[in-house]
Amino acid sequence: MTDTTPTAPETTAAAPVTAPVAPSGPPSPPPPGASPRASGGAAGAVGAAVPWLVGLGVVALGAGALSWQTHARLRDLERELVRRQTSSQALAQDAKLAVQSLSEQLRDLATKQTVAEAKLAEVALQRAQLEDLLQSFSRSRDENIVSDLEASLRLASQQMVLVGSAEPLLSALRQADERLQRQKVARLEGVRRALLRDIDRLKAVSAVDPGTLALRLDEVSRLIDELPLLSEPQRREPRRAPAAVPTPPEPEASGVWQRWLRGSRVLGQQIWEEAKGLIRVTRIEHPEAMLLTPEQSFLLRENLKLRLLNARLALLSRHHEAARQDLAAAQQALRRHADARQRRTQIALELIDQVLAQARPVAWPRPDDSLAALAAAAGVVR
Repeated sequence: MTDTTPTAPETTAAAPVTAPVAPSGPPSPPPPGASPRASGGAAGAVGAAVPWLVGLGVVALGAGALSWQTHARLRDLERELVRRQTSSQALAQDAKLAVQSLSEQLRDLATKQTVAEAKLAEVALQRAQLEDLLQSFSRSRDENIVSDLEASLRLASQQMVLVGSAEPLLSALRQADERLQRQKVARLEGVRRALLRDIDRLKAVSAVDPGTLALRLDEVSRLIDELPLLSEPQRREPRRAPAAVPTPPEPEASGVWQRWLRGSRVLGQQIWEEAKGLIRVTRIEHPEAMLLTPEQSFLLRENLKLRLLNARLALLSRHHEAARQDLAAAQQALRRHADARQRRTQIALELIDQVLAQARPVAWPRPDDSLAALAAAAGVVR
């Protein structure tokens, strides 16, 4: 550290030189035996040594002054050193306190950093676990979707085979497509395209629902009780007499005559209608149809109903050959024993003809594309 304390200027104080004072009084007599020349020589030697003594005194005084000045400067330096040492100790103490505070802060920061690192590691672990859980959930969700769709399609295929209709499989395919559309899973887009292809393939197959055919057979069974048979007399409703035209009032005699003529005309028309009902001309291709008794007619109707019921059950069970045989037998019995000129008989025969034309086995397409796409998606998900 550079000393900036001003120092006292060096001053050299010259000590005053005083000449030796000769002692007063009479001079002392020379010692006995000394010669006068010797006394004069000693006095000359003393006179020659006086300047040297004066010079030595001056030098001694200068050295003393210099040593005093040096001592003063050393004292000032000691005081400055003490002051600076005290200041340095104070600064060192402050620095020590600051270092201690800083070290404590560093320890606190290190502790907080350790805690933060531990929490960060815990958060990273939780994040990794959460990502694994989300991936597992996503995989499990996709696996559940794939397994549910596959199970529903297989069940719908079995129902289609059992009921002989494409409606269960079409409904299952549409529901699967709607579910995939709601979920919006990118990896299952191929499955959705396969579902749409299977839906189009099923729609392209033209087939009649067995339920519709069964309803038509039920309609024929309902008409059996009302069919007119050849062995039964046909009842015709009497014709209604034309409404009388009002005539202007006439005299009493002419009014009685008009009423009598009108009543006679109505009576004659009724007699003619009854007479025509007594005689019936019918062309019969099978004469045995006219020989049925009322009891046999009842049994014929019940037999026709049983035939139609067996055909209905065979259609629902997809035994199309057995159904066609029963329908052919029922159609032949109707043509033999029922009056083909009646509208109800014609309707029954038309319904049976329609069922016979549509009662044929249909090769329903299986959802192979959808099942293959689901199997591939299941392999990707796992």
